[in-house]
Amino acid sequence: MSIFRLLENKNIFPDPSLAEPDGLLAVGGDLRVERLLAAYRQSIFPWYDAKSPILWWSPPERFIINPEDIHISHSMRKFMRKHDVRIEVGRDFVDTIGRCRAVHKSEGEWIIDEMVEAYTDLSIAGYATGVEAFFDGELAGGLYGVVIGRCFFGESMFTLIENGSKVALIMLAKLLYERDFVMIDCQFHTDHLESMGGISISREEYLDLLHEGTRGKQTGAEIINGIYEYMD
Repeated sequence: MSIFRLLENKNIFPDPSLAEPDGLLAVGGDLRVERLLAAYRQSIFPWYDAKSPILWWSPPERFIINPEDIHISHSMRKFMRKHDVRIEVGRDFVDTIGRCRAVHKSEGEWIIDEMVEAYTDLSIAGYATGVEAFFDGELAGGLYGVVIGRCFFGESMFTLIENGSKVALIMLAKLLYERDFVMIDCQFHTDHLESMGGISISREEYLDLLHEGTRGKQTGAEIINGIYEYMD
């Protein structure tokens, strides 16, 4: 099966079911806000490095967390009770994505300049945000992602203090559950995310959730931006 090449200046993608077995669907195009939003609404996301063209993916299986199913271990609950814990959503997107980039450089850099610029533009447009956890007033970790309707598409995480990114994800999930979000899209499986309640679903199941979460009024990150304290 050949890989589709995207047309310039047209936000048209092939049917995700035509992707390669590993999920690779298309190549080329750009990272304009309009194209990125069109991609996410169809189960497609960009992932590539500085040595390759823009690559667009839609894996046959997707790893997600249902917000109501986030797993909080006994030791984590004890830790969160012991400290003054809060998250800030939408505080400083450029800082958040920059910290994620610094953490993952050793793993092969994919948060390249072009991606930083594109997702910063998404945040300015109101469709991307950062989530940061603070322990006793000190920045501990965080993550960033895309928000369309009642779907949160997670992109990357960073940790400065042990449990930092875990707490950011836990409190984000609780917040999204309260806002009636249908999923946190984690894209690919990791043991870490599985331990926190992540599950694998088929592309068809994912598309059903996606359609449910993005139909109607297309709200963005403004629905969750703010400061939230941990309440057991």
